[in-house]
Amino acid sequence: MTRKIIIDTDPGQDDAVALLLAFASPEELDVLAVVTVAGNVPLANTTNNARQVLELAGRTDVPLYAGCARPMRRRLVTAEHVHGPTGLDGPKLPPATMPVQSMHGVQYLIETLRAAESGSITIVTLGPLTNIGMALVEAPDIAPRIREMVSILGTWSENGNITPAAAFNEYVDPEAADVVLSSGVPLTMASMDVTHQCLSTPARLAALRATGRRCATAAADMLSYSEAFDLAKYGWPGAPLHDPCAIAYLLKPELFGGRNVNVVIETAGTYTTGMSVVDWWRVTDRPPNALFLREVDADAFYALLTERLARLP
Repeated sequence: MTRKIIIDTDPGQDDAVALLLAFASPEELDVLAVVTVAGNVPLANTTNNARQVLELAGRTDVPLYAGCARPMRRRLVTAEHVHGPTGLDGPKLPPATMPVQSMHGVQYLIETLRAAESGSITIVTLGPLTNIGMALVEAPDIAPRIREMVSILGTWSENGNITPAAAFNEYVDPEAADVVLSSGVPLTMASMDVTHQCLSTPARLAALRATGRRCATAAADMLSYSEAFDLAKYGWPGAPLHDPCAIAYLLKPELFGGRNVNVVIETAGTYTTGMSVVDWWRVTDRPPNALFLREVDADAFYALLTERLARLP
């Protein structure tokens, strides 16, 4: 059965590839809307980038909403040092022309979840959790109506990628992540423990280009740009590919492994703000609140990505 999803995102090259993967999988995923949030770059850029990706994929029928321009309680931290000034540097995409909906993204989330059949919509988050956190604060009644959240969120054995302790999405808005993890919404966390196994090696990027398809080639161009920073940082044969893991989990959950555990996000630490405190060994009596993914079949993941992107224009 096709799963109805809303994608909350801050494109970012890897966000763009995740969107393309979702659009390439209409048998499994019905993308009701895309909602943007400030994160990798400011909101104006993430929204424009989402417009460009929707046009690239030929999916201007999917409504686009702009959400929050800053975290719930903090100044915005961005990552142009990774993604470039626009956030989508790499391919040369034409200027976007499709409209952005006038309703605020948070209000769209609230109204849509209230109107839909309870348990019928899955939320996929690829960036900071500001929009979802704000929606849950304003309308806590929507929490039991969400079927599931699948989020690029968390890190345990891989430590942090923006500070020594924290991954980017929860560091940008730890208060929003805390709201989500305390909400009772069924949550699957595609952590850096997983995404750091999914390396975009030259051979894997070449396979995307070999499809000869416009979208797959653009995806390879995007990843070739954004991976330069990580290649220098990690010294690995390829850079980690984060956001498409959330979509791949919905398509083929059997590619992933993890454990239901308790996770809290540090909001007050001097050096550990945004840290995922993962009770992997269940040393506390805090009840599990997330499926924390730590295993992935990376070869099968890239095979899925390449096969699906070859379906697009």
